[in-house]
Amino acid sequence: MDFGRVDAELLNNIDFKLSAEPVFNKAALPGRPAKAPAVYLGCAKWGRKEWVGKIYPKGTRDKDFLQEYVKHYNSIELNATHYHVDPSLLRKWAATTAGRHFRYCPKVPQSISHYSQLTNATEATTAFLSEILAFGEQLGPVFLQLSDKFGPSRKSNLFNYLASLPQDLRFYVEVRHPDWFADPVHSRELFQTLRNLGMGAVITDTAERRDCAHMHLPVAGAFIRFVGNSLHPTDHTRVDDWVNRLQYWLEHGLEELYFFMHMHDEAFSPELTVYLVDQLNARCGLGLAKPVFVNNNTLF
Repeated sequence: MDFGRVDAELLNNIDFKLSAEPVFNKAALPGRPAKAPAVYLGCAKWGRKEWVGKIYPKGTRDKDFLQEYVKHYNSIELNATHYHVDPSLLRKWAATTAGRHFRYCPKVPQSISHYSQLTNATEATTAFLSEILAFGEQLGPVFLQLSDKFGPSRKSNLFNYLASLPQDLRFYVEVRHPDWFADPVHSRELFQTLRNLGMGAVITDTAERRDCAHMHLPVAGAFIRFVGNSLHPTDHTRVDDWVNRLQYWLEHGLEELYFFMHMHDEAFSPELTVYLVDQLNARCGLGLAKPVFVNNNTLF
């Protein structure tokens, strides 16, 4: 993932501290822990050849990557659907993970999110949503990511499109255009509209775009895209900061958490996931499973 990437020598000069807790979140979090919060961890794709011999057994073939991936993670940010939707593949993946406590979070096709301007997209959206129903109980939230060129000047397109979506599916929305965050009027309207529609806001934590780590929760759920920097020391202090925030949210009523680990070099995503899980389990008592390395060793 290249969004928000900076040269490594600049990382120590970036203020990675998460912003203060918004007052806005009090309306989403009741102030007491949920009885059984759902916590899901994952990556953007399972087809990582770099993980063969690391968390996938040596000799693992491409066709078997998914069945190995689910031994280490309980969710996937399914970027594959952003580029191409093959109903037969969706059914095959669903069959591979049948019976597991696993969630697919499919990304809306770019033909809708980037190229349609969210107008005249009803037919394509209906087709996409019908196809992902193949995941059945393993269907997690649907992820709508907008282009960094899609700004508040097109907010009526966005709000009308979101209002047209079915209410029996969960949606999280990511905006990237800087104007959504630069003007508090636009950000307030965005987050309040999402709240009114019962939809969540994606939080993306990446080096160059600190505005996208906005900390707003329109609903009692969080969808976090953490972009690490190949195990640079700041990755670990950033995870520590997130664990503090997640502990607070869980103690105050967060019901659903999706945390997706990204790296500019995805080879190192499992190592940082191990660190994240260890800290979450120690601080929040979650008992989450973590990636298991083939040689039973990690960097920590």
